[in-house]
Amino acid sequence: MFGCSLLAQQTNTTQDTLTLSTVTLSTVTVSALRASEATPMAFTNISAKELNKQNLGKDLPFLIRFLPSVVTTSDAGAGVGYTGIRVRGSDATRVNVTINGIAYNDAESHGTFWVNLSDFASSVSDLQLQRGVGTSTNGAAAFGASININTTEPSEDVYALLSSSAGSFNTFKNTIKFSTGLSESGFELSGRLSRITSDGYIDRALSNLKGYFLQGTYNSVNTKIKALTFGGHERTYQAWYGIDQDVLKENRTYNPAGEQYDESGVLEGYYNDQVDNYNQDHTQLYIEQRLSNSSRLSLGLNYTHGYGYYQEFYDLWYDQNVSFGGDTAYDYLKLQPRIINGQSITATENAVRKWLDNDFYAANLQYHYKKGKHNISAGAYYSSYVGLHFGALMWANNADVNPGHRFYENTGKKKDGNIFYKWDVSLDEKWHLYADAQLRWIDYKVSGEVSGPERFAVNDIHTFFNPKAGLLYKPNTNNQFYISFAKAHKEANRTDFENGSPVPEVLDDLELGWRWKTDDAFLNTNIYFMSYKNQLVLTGAIDQVGASIRANSGDSYRRGIELEGGWHITSNLNWQANVTWSKNRNKDKYFKRDGVLQSLGDTHLAFSPSMVASQQLTYTANNWSVSFVSKYVGEQYMGNIDAELSNLESYLINDIQLQARLLHNEGGPSLNLNVHLHNIFDELISSNGYFYTYDDDYSVPNVVTTIEGVGYYPQAGRHFMAGLTLQF
Repeated sequence: MFGCSLLAQQTNTTQDTLTLSTVTLSTVTVSALRASEATPMAFTNISAKELNKQNLGKDLPFLIRFLPSVVTTSDAGAGVGYTGIRVRGSDATRVNVTINGIAYNDAESHGTFWVNLSDFASSVSDLQLQRGVGTSTNGAAAFGASININTTEPSEDVYALLSSSAGSFNTFKNTIKFSTGLSESGFELSGRLSRITSDGYIDRALSNLKGYFLQGTYNSVNTKIKALTFGGHERTYQAWYGIDQDVLKENRTYNPAGEQYDESGVLEGYYNDQVDNYNQDHTQLYIEQRLSNSSRLSLGLNYTHGYGYYQEFYDLWYDQNVSFGGDTAYDYLKLQPRIINGQSITATENAVRKWLDNDFYAANLQYHYKKGKHNISAGAYYSSYVGLHFGALMWANNADVNPGHRFYENTGKKKDGNIFYKWDVSLDEKWHLYADAQLRWIDYKVSGEVSGPERFAVNDIHTFFNPKAGLLYKPNTNNQFYISFAKAHKEANRTDFENGSPVPEVLDDLELGWRWKTDDAFLNTNIYFMSYKNQLVLTGAIDQVGASIRANSGDSYRRGIELEGGWHITSNLNWQANVTWSKNRNKDKYFKRDGVLQSLGDTHLAFSPSMVASQQLTYTANNWSVSFVSKYVGEQYMGNIDAELSNLESYLINDIQLQARLLHNEGGPSLNLNVHLHNIFDELISSNGYFYTYDDDYSVPNVVTTIEGVGYYPQAGRHFMAGLTLQF
């Protein structure tokens, strides 16, 4: 997990070292969005050094999976490809992510797709995970947590780095990095190229991920300029369908994607190109200027272009006998029926590409003032998004049409802006007051047709006021006590509108905490009560691309206690652990079963385990360290009606991690070894799944029977990754 240096990072904040002789301007852009040691909220800071210990090829959510209240999952089963994260039971669409202060969550879906930024962790300087509403941020509101990322800072020294790792499921990662070092005139150029490939734990869950990062910086006494471009290209075989409970028992690695059947329903094979293929490119420019010894101004500009598709094969027998989705119908494909030998043909096997081509522009202006007892940040943020969605017919077994025929097309446009003002003031040596106010405005519109074809229109305009305030008491150098309250509003996403008529969510978040630290130990205790109005909860069901379907639930809440601590037992032995106990409930839930509306009372919120815990025991010698790491996730329901079938079992997995310095010469090359043995006891777990119900009013006349179904996403058993890093 994370080494001993995290003891300091959990409780300390980045210090503002701005003086006449020493200038640190690089963190201004993100510092206004971050919590500090004096902020009355729950957070954890992670450095690049700690991330690199975890980074052997898995996606970023898996690199921070041992943090408090965090649960992760992987479609392909081993952390490479499409991965997900939940914090305090809130899914990734409710976890706000910013990169250098710019919103990374997709403007329409609110999701974060780390598969598009292969090996991005290798270009991260540090990140902060805030739990709860947190401080004011940019983009969609944080309704469970926020992750604030700062990319690589300029290196003072020239270096070149080669890193390679290999492991189970034919997983390989290769990375090249370099830096010219800061010149006497203040310039530096750095970059990275990466490639990750994996067969995946799940059958045919192949991943071919490419990433890049290039950054130029200029530093002077009063000015910092940073220009960078980064992005990636991913091609993954689809693995987002999951499997039912019978298949889970018989063949837990089975992947139903791309199944092809003959006319009698006999499985013949799998479609080779059932893939997701997407490019994402980011260009950013940051200018920071010191106005005086106590004030600074920063401007951030961003342009992101994303384009790609997922390719789908629709089998005629399966569509007409199993799924009944109508995806092979001529009407669905916007084709005219054909007459062949006097017979009307109205359906055909086909392969389609469903495209997304989008542009995202953002500007971020921030002012920072710090003098005496006062620390003030103010800012304005504006973004504009345009996304073109369309379906193109690539092949049909029985249709007279040119390849590329479009059978649906729609455009989503979103404008998002906010202004905020944050004020930290030290009332005296022991009392610290925090106030934070944000006014956010969104305008989201969609027009056109979705696949079906069906008309689809959204016109969603809101203005939200999100105030936050807190008080921190520091009686001595070892203890801090705090209380804070935050109010947040969050709009629905595109999938919500496709599945209903959602309304915005409202969250009141009350947090109380105690931080204690000495030279050898620390303990952070945080109690939270999050009260929701119209929370968009996961229903348990998924759509045809594996995206979770949500619905407004009325009144609901999450409350719990988070404990995290660490202890230097000896100079060589360090222990860290965290645990979250929580209660997550829908209030007065109603459900229509067998045609009769029933009151279920208070029910569990979907995908919200009551207990999440992890621990790490690390022994460190001169040139090596070894850690025993554990992660426990309690049982959880995959729906909101407490159906026994929807229960997802608890699990405990244990890892062993070894780091060793094989070569180190002062001023010369260094060679480091990193070995991870995952799930050493070979536990067979499913970290995610889905649950659905439907009413059968056909089998028995005049009788309605509610049918339940489930699916699972199995995770890899015992597996390993090992890597070497050479720097010179």
